[in-house]
Amino acid sequence: MAKSLFIAPTSLDSGLTSVCLGLLRALEREGVSVGFYKPFSQSVHRGEALHNEGKDSSVEFVRARSHLKTPEPIPLKDAQQQLNQGRADLLLENIVGEYHKVAKDFDVVIIEGLVPDRSEAYIARLNVEVARNLGSEVILVSTPRACSAQQMDEELDFSARLFAAPSDPDVIAVILNKVGEPEKSGMALDHQPGQSSPAIDYQKSCEVFRSKRFHLLGQIAWQPELLAPRVSDVARELEIQVLHEGQMQQRRVQHVSVCARTIRNMTDTLRPGTLLVTPGDRDDIVVTTAVAALNGVPLAGLMLTGGMIPDDRVIELCRRALGTGLPVLSSPNNTYETAHMLANFSATIPIDDPDRIEQAMESVATRIDTGWLQEHLKVARQSRLSPPAFRYRLSEQARAANKRIVLPEGNEPRTVQAAIICHQRKLARCVLIGNPHEIRSVASSQGADIPEDLEILDPQSVRERYIAPMVELRKHKGLTHDMAEAMLEDNVVLGTMMVALDEADGLVSGAIHTTANTVRPALQLIKTHDNAKVVSSVFFMLLPQQVLVYGDCAINPDPNAEELADIAIQSAESAEAFGIEPVIAMISYSTGESGTGVDVDKVREATRIALERRPDLLIDGPLQYDAAAIESVGRAKAPDSKVAGKATVFVFPDLNTGNTTYKAVQRSANVVSVGPMLQGLRKPVNDLSRGALVEDIVFTIALTAVQAQQVETSGLV
Repeated sequence: MAKSLFIAPTSLDSGLTSVCLGLLRALEREGVSVGFYKPFSQSVHRGEALHNEGKDSSVEFVRARSHLKTPEPIPLKDAQQQLNQGRADLLLENIVGEYHKVAKDFDVVIIEGLVPDRSEAYIARLNVEVARNLGSEVILVSTPRACSAQQMDEELDFSARLFAAPSDPDVIAVILNKVGEPEKSGMALDHQPGQSSPAIDYQKSCEVFRSKRFHLLGQIAWQPELLAPRVSDVARELEIQVLHEGQMQQRRVQHVSVCARTIRNMTDTLRPGTLLVTPGDRDDIVVTTAVAALNGVPLAGLMLTGGMIPDDRVIELCRRALGTGLPVLSSPNNTYETAHMLANFSATIPIDDPDRIEQAMESVATRIDTGWLQEHLKVARQSRLSPPAFRYRLSEQARAANKRIVLPEGNEPRTVQAAIICHQRKLARCVLIGNPHEIRSVASSQGADIPEDLEILDPQSVRERYIAPMVELRKHKGLTHDMAEAMLEDNVVLGTMMVALDEADGLVSGAIHTTANTVRPALQLIKTHDNAKVVSSVFFMLLPQQVLVYGDCAINPDPNAEELADIAIQSAESAEAFGIEPVIAMISYSTGESGTGVDVDKVREATRIALERRPDLLIDGPLQYDAAAIESVGRAKAPDSKVAGKATVFVFPDLNTGNTTYKAVQRSANVVSVGPMLQGLRKPVNDLSRGALVEDIVFTIALTAVQAQQVETSGLV
């Protein structure tokens, strides 16, 4: 029977949704089978109703970011009506029924409670009744603000006493959220900075934690960047006119600066992420803002107040600046009223802002004491690897590997951002190849700084020393000094030589180069390792409930039986390297002995060869996809197979089948796929999609680092 954790906030602005989803993410990473249930929907901010259009943010975020199909919550007004009509028992009966629909599929269920409201005294008791009827243990969520240790003790003691009746649930732990939050947060104006709260070690200072009355499950530091809304959110909530949309869906407001000063006195405010607020008739400030945008400063936007619009001649003068993506808004209110509205902007995260909720979930998940919680709940880990667990394991393995990964596209903006992130998270020691001045300029235009110890390699200063080694590597192909010199003008070739000469552990490219540009130098200079008969690829498919491996979906058009067996073994080793237990299905249009033909015979022979080479692996084929993936179908079509219905590694017979299947699954089921990751090379080189996001590049760098460690420990270098 599932165990449930009821998450109860102690105050209005505790960040309850972020904590609940972060706790969900933390347990998923540990392999715990965890579900989510929110009994009631509740809007406590004006911004929630506007941003979320009547939908419950917690439920929408869970559905969008995980495989969970949580029930629709009951609107709080409907619940209140039932209570007023004396139908509390029926209300709770419905709650229990909906909860059990979730609980039957999981070991643990996280239940999000109601936010307390002084005007609605019944809410606190409703939290207690729901927790009691669901047999939940309670975790309190509290925001310290400027509380002393004694005040924190009193608040937690009061909140816990609400659950203190003999038949009521136990409070087992506390999560402190927004620790260090200033007295005034939100989009504070530059001339009204918030006062930071005093730093207190609540673990040591609070009696409730020292006496072990409650376990301090997590302390989540206040992070102002999590409050940064998009410019489009500002326009939507404040209901103001958009004069120029620009990149208002992407740009975020980190600072608000009210400008009525001369140009020389406002230059310091022209920072990335700043929303400039100025009267619409201040042509000098409008033009200065345009100049900053043309110089590459990614301002959040420009808000003109008083309902005034600049003269057409001024607008024409600034038109090129609009082409940089600068959003321009127009407020009908005067500057003071507009500034006041911005200072009191809701911190609610809209349901259409997945990046912001992802950051909030991560900030919580990384600070939860999951070890204590698992021990308390006595929950066993699952054998399957969930997508959050895969990403977490990948990051941990990459940090442990500590590999030097070369990035030939060093001045490409996404690559620069990814390198900085990898450096900050210690996922790899990245080397950006390119002109140092250009790279720093690209970083600056993105509002970022290149860390001093992030390596930048100027190709002009090192290219010559790779000519002779390259000629030596390719002399059997007739490569001359002049030919090598010309080829090394390509930074991908230069980076590949660094890997070939063991000066770097791996390479990632492809954000602005084709697959051929990335792979060809690797095949020529690095070559395959001794045990590989072919270079192949795999995709890690982050399906809702587990991660699967698909190979080969990117490299080999029509492998023969021996090559297909090699792909199967390589794919199994890749799966194992990333924490996925390899159960290998050799896919065909026929299962077992039911079909004949050249194609199915190839798969049957490949299965025999793979088993002969690696009898320790669990391999079966030919299997149809449904027989390999779905347990009920597997039992019907291949009752004696140990793979059918349980496969984690799917090996496709040719590129046509593999590429079509992976794209169909990816697009139809909205599944994230990581890859392609190349297999069989002496040292790892990986290709990116030219539409890759920064996060995709970060994970590919991490994959490459782990691959490099795997190659090194296997002795195949």
